[in-house]
Amino acid sequence: MEKKEWSEARKQKAKVLTAEEETRVYAAAKTDGHGERRYAKRDTCILDFSFGLGLRAKEIAALMIDDVTDSKGNIVESFNLSADQVKGDTIGAVYLTEKQLRKNLEAYLAERGEDSNRHLFKSQKTHFSGNTLQMLLGRIYKAAGIEGAKSHTGRRTFATRLIEQGYNITAVSKLMRHKSIQTTSGYVDNNPVALGRMVANVRKKS
Repeated sequence: MEKKEWSEARKQKAKVLTAEEETRVYAAAKTDGHGERRYAKRDTCILDFSFGLGLRAKEIAALMIDDVTDSKGNIVESFNLSADQVKGDTIGAVYLTEKQLRKNLEAYLAERGEDSNRHLFKSQKTHFSGNTLQMLLGRIYKAAGIEGAKSHTGRRTFATRLIEQGYNITAVSKLMRHKSIQTTSGYVDNNPVALGRMVANVRKKS
């Protein structure tokens, strides 16, 4: 790939948010300037599954209540996405271990209640498709005034933060469920924070 083509490809990738921008996105999901939004708890959880777990929009849309809860209705520590949910992508474990995520999910499930629709995230009519959930995320980003954000923004932000915090690239690749570690390496190759940390620690004694 020529240098110009590579540059254009990089520009087309979803934006990685700063901590301040992510805070604005969560605020936009919760309030609209007139108070709490009707679906604030649901949309906050959707953002958690994107920014906090690195799931794709189509995977979030395909989640079922039985994926995240046990037979007694308690939130599980982890679950595996099914082949149908990832639709040809790599299957792997999703870990519901972050405290705020669990708190938000518990609040949403309590508000959602039980019914015959077993999809985790309900839309106004039935449940989300990958496309309609992408549209929802787009509306939230627009409300937050974030330009360049796409449905993959949460996923890319998740991976980038882990890499910048110095986590092992193999472990990050497993959490991202990438088929090849070369895909994950793209989050390191041109990341000045990650590269700078590597140099800073090159003589670090064990």
